[in-house]
Amino acid sequence: MISTIKKAYVTKSIVANLSAKAKNSLLQDIATNIDKHRQQIIKANNIDTQTAKSLELSVSVQKRLLLDEKTIDSMTKAIRDIGKQPEPVGKILDGWKTASDLNIQKVSTPIGVIAVIYESRPNVTSDVVALSIKSGNVIILKGGKEANHSNKAIVRIIHDTLIQHKLPVDMVTFLDNCDRSSTKELLGFDRYIDMVVPRGGSGLIQFVTTNSTIPVVKHDRGLCHTYIHSSANIDMAVDISIDAKCRRVEICGAMESLLVDEGIAEIFLPKVKKELESRQITLRGCEKTLQILDIDKATTEDFDTEYLDNILSIKIVQNTAEAIEHINTHGSQHSDAIVATHFDSATKFLDEVDSACVYLNSSTQFTDGGEFGFGAEIGISTNKLHSRGPMGLNDLTTYKYKITSHGATRG
Repeated sequence: MISTIKKAYVTKSIVANLSAKAKNSLLQDIATNIDKHRQQIIKANNIDTQTAKSLELSVSVQKRLLLDEKTIDSMTKAIRDIGKQPEPVGKILDGWKTASDLNIQKVSTPIGVIAVIYESRPNVTSDVVALSIKSGNVIILKGGKEANHSNKAIVRIIHDTLIQHKLPVDMVTFLDNCDRSSTKELLGFDRYIDMVVPRGGSGLIQFVTTNSTIPVVKHDRGLCHTYIHSSANIDMAVDISIDAKCRRVEICGAMESLLVDEGIAEIFLPKVKKELESRQITLRGCEKTLQILDIDKATTEDFDTEYLDNILSIKIVQNTAEAIEHINTHGSQHSDAIVATHFDSATKFLDEVDSACVYLNSSTQFTDGGEFGFGAEIGISTNKLHSRGPMGLNDLTTYKYKITSHGATRG
């Protein structure tokens, strides 16, 4: 593996110094070629999805694996949208002149070499490649074995496009050895890799965090909440709850716990139960919820679980303060929402919930680079250092100081 990583590393200066025009042209051609060869991708994806079915992998994993015409349309759109984003490299972030007659500029630069270790979703492959190219970074991809055929098909098209543009294919490196021992080996190459982003289940995140000598930006679990305040508009609260849970249950921005103010519970809960159960969502509730709804009892473990499935836990709380305490105790600092018309309660929630994304009267499923206007994201960071929330182009840059003078000395 070391020789492969070194080959990627030596392309760093080439990628970092590509012009905006060259990068945008490359991205447009990658999108065009993926569109042109979409049947090759779908054929490869069929192998992965059929294998997943035969191995009886979970329904949520099978959904994340699927690439169809609609998904590939979204992939090509994301690549083109990234190409249209403002150039992130070479921006003057700040500038000033000092008393010593130094002219100082703070200028954005690429991070260098980024490794992304991910599971299931093969559309991540094209997203992170496009983001890395646009931000001037080399990318090393390590996908899960369940999506190996799909990932290889996408990377093959990207490599052909790089050759078309007379660029080294090693600037996009795909590692197809999917076992944990090779992942552990990769995590020791801090001499050649500047940042690693793990995207997957808690097991993968824990493994990478524990074993990496490379700085890690975690795409951690999404244990997301929606809190229905007593001032909420009932119809809006039902609509938001349904979207937050049911639009796509398998994504990290899906609601896993519904918190309901006791002042509105008897009116709201029967209405939302009817809508959720009509969509095959299994409900589990706290003791107070069971006094209103005929559903299964939730355990303490339920409120600490990211289901990524058709299961939802419900808890009745006394007030906004209890809702905030519950979220900050049981949540994963990903995405949490309040539905309310009471200004002070909404403000308190947005200020005090310690999550990357906090919403008022909105679905948590909007936590997405495309929806934030970033084109796509390399991950949803639950870190507090360097980047937080959807990681777009600007989060894939660092900066340097450029200092000039007319012979200034400090002596």
